[in-house]
Amino acid sequence: MDKIKVLLVDDHAIMRDGIRALLSLQEDIEIIADASNGQDALESTLLLLPDVVLMDIAMPGMDGLEATRRITKQSPQTKVLILTQHDNKEYILSAIKAGAAGYLPKKALGSELVSAIRSVHHGDSFLYPSAATALMEDYRQQAKGEDTYDQLTAREREILKLIAEGHTSHEIASLLFISLKTVSGHRSRLMDKLGLSNRTELIKYALRKGLVNLDS
Repeated sequence: MDKIKVLLVDDHAIMRDGIRALLSLQEDIEIIADASNGQDALESTLLLLPDVVLMDIAMPGMDGLEATRRITKQSPQTKVLILTQHDNKEYILSAIKAGAAGYLPKKALGSELVSAIRSVHHGDSFLYPSAATALMEDYRQQAKGEDTYDQLTAREREILKLIAEGHTSHEIASLLFISLKTVSGHRSRLMDKLGLSNRTELIKYALRKGLVNLDS
């Protein structure tokens, strides 16, 4: 039986030892090497071609997210499974966007880790419940934003585009021949309708909608 070759990446030796002891009990899994930072993980991956890289996020030097991006680009046959103490939406979404095939917090059970390794090796994705919830929330927010855009008035869409292009409220008032107070009112209603809280979020939303691009 061919074993699943695993590269273990974590900057804490005691964590690596514990995971190694756990996985040594599995007949179909073999840790072929370990690394304590992202740079070593990348070099070991390109040299040893593991099936699965078990990757921490917070490490000195190159962190796990950057290492994941590089590994999935330079060794696409290798699957990266994130194993980290971070269990919040921002890290989860960043890891998935970086190319990780799975996400598991360190509070997970040993049996869940084993299942995750087998799943990503077989070409499936593995998401811990909190990671799945984060993805669903992100999808709902985007879907809500798509629906709400249709409810914006022509003037609100116009102001949203101008904000995204970098115009100040004074400039927008001058361009549209309206008062500064009117611009502020439109912007407040925009944020209320879209569920956004500041100018930066408005700009990101406009970029996502394709109302303006980075080269404009």
